[in-house]
Amino acid sequence: MYTTVKQQKSWFQEGHTKSYAFRKEQLLKMKKMLTTFEKPILNALKFDMNKSEYEAYASEIAFLKSEIDHHVKQLKTWMQPTKVKTPLTHTGSKNFIRKEPYGTVLVIAPWNYPVQLALAPVIGAIAAGNTVIIKPSELTPTVSWVLKKMIEQYFPPHYIAVIEGDKEVTQGLLEQPLDYIFFTGSVPVGKIVMEKASKQLIPVTLELGGKSPTIVHKDANIDLAAKRIVWGKFTNAGQTCIAPDYLYVHHEVKADLIRAMKKYIHQFYGEDPLNNEEYTKIVNQTHFERVSSYLDSGTVVVGGSLDESKHKIAPTILDQVSWEDQVMKDEIFGPVLPVLTYHDLDEAIEKINSRPKPLALYYFGENEVEQQRILNSISFGGGCINDTLYHIINPHLPFGGVGESGMGSYHGRRSFDTFTHEKSITKQTTRFDQNFRYPGSQLGLAVLKKFFG
Repeated sequence: MYTTVKQQKSWFQEGHTKSYAFRKEQLLKMKKMLTTFEKPILNALKFDMNKSEYEAYASEIAFLKSEIDHHVKQLKTWMQPTKVKTPLTHTGSKNFIRKEPYGTVLVIAPWNYPVQLALAPVIGAIAAGNTVIIKPSELTPTVSWVLKKMIEQYFPPHYIAVIEGDKEVTQGLLEQPLDYIFFTGSVPVGKIVMEKASKQLIPVTLELGGKSPTIVHKDANIDLAAKRIVWGKFTNAGQTCIAPDYLYVHHEVKADLIRAMKKYIHQFYGEDPLNNEEYTKIVNQTHFERVSSYLDSGTVVVGGSLDESKHKIAPTILDQVSWEDQVMKDEIFGPVLPVLTYHDLDEAIEKINSRPKPLALYYFGENEVEQQRILNSISFGGGCINDTLYHIINPHLPFGGVGESGMGSYHGRRSFDTFTHEKSITKQTTRFDQNFRYPGSQLGLAVLKKFFG
C-alpha cells in the first residue's frame, strides 16, 4: 500500500489531474464503467446482500450516474476562481480564491451500500482533481472484488486504486502520508479514523450514523406517513444510516399508524417476507444475531419472524418499548422499528435533545408552526418534513452529520468542495504603493484609526 500511495502522490505532483478536460473525461469514464459493469454489480449485490435488481439499481447505480451527470454539468463553473471584494486597505489589488485539489485521498467504504458509498465520494474527489485509494468493505467480498476489477479495467493504479482487506489493512492505510481521508461507517470506527488522522494532521470527513428519530404528530396524514415510513425503514432491510431508527408517535394516532404500517408492510413485502426473493438479507451472522436480539425488547405487533439460514428478519414493529430497553441503546441498522409514545411535542423534543445528535430526523405533521418548532429546537444532520430518506437524493442538498453523527458533508457541489482546498490570493498592484502600512509612516496611525475606528 505504501508503494500505491507513493506512486499516486508522485503522479499527482506531475500535474496530470488538474485540467478541466482531464477531470471531465474521468467522470464520463466512470459513468461508462458503471454501464459496462452493470450486470456484475447487480449480481454481486444479489449474492452478498440479496438486493433486488430494482433496489440495487435505484440506490446504487442510478444514484451514482445522477451524481456524475450533475458534476459534469457544473464542473467548469465550480473550478473557476472566485473573485472577492477588495477593501479600501487593498485598493489597487485583485483578490480571489483558487480551487486546488488536496492530493491523494483515501475513501473507506461501508458494506450497506457497498457500491454507492464507495464511489460517490470518489466522484467528488476526481472532479476536484485528486488521486484516490478506495478501501471497500470486507463484509461484502463479492462487491469488493467487482469494484477492484472494474476500477483496474478503467483507471491506472497511480490514479485510482482499490485495496482490499480486513481492518488491519485499513489501519495500515491510515498510517500512510495521505492528504485527505473520507470515512463512512460506525461511530466507534470513526473515532479511530479521526485519532489516526490527527497524528499526521490529515483532514477528514466522517459520515457516521446514530439513532435517527421519526416523529408522527397528531395532525399528520397517517396513511401517507405510514407508507413513507415503511419504505424508508425497510429499504435495504433497514441497513441504511439514515433509516428511521425509532418512531416517536402522538398517543392519539399510534394505533392508526401501526395499523396502516402493517398494511404497507404486507403490500410491499407480502405475507411472508422471509420467502420474498426481493427482500434484502442481513449482511452476515454477527449482524443477524445482533439485530435478532432486539426482538426481546417490547412487544412484537408486526413481523418478528426470522430465518437464520437465510440471514433474514421480517419487517418488525415493536410496541410497549421504553428508553431503557436494549433496542433503544444503539443504532439498530436492521428491520426492527420500536415505537414510543408522547403526549406533548415538548416532551418529544426534550427527550430527543437528551440524546446524541442524530444523522437524520423525520417529522410528519401539517402545522407549519410546529414544523418550524421541530427544525428550530433539534440539531440533526438533515432530514425531511412529511417524508423519509428523500433529502439524500437531491444533489443541491449537502449530506452529512453533526456531533456524533459525523462531520463534513458531500453530494453535488459539496462533494467538489469537500475535496478542494480554497487557496486565497491577493494580486497586488505595482503602479503605486500605500506607505501607511510601513514603519515610520507619519500617517499610518491616522489612516488605521480612520479605517478601523
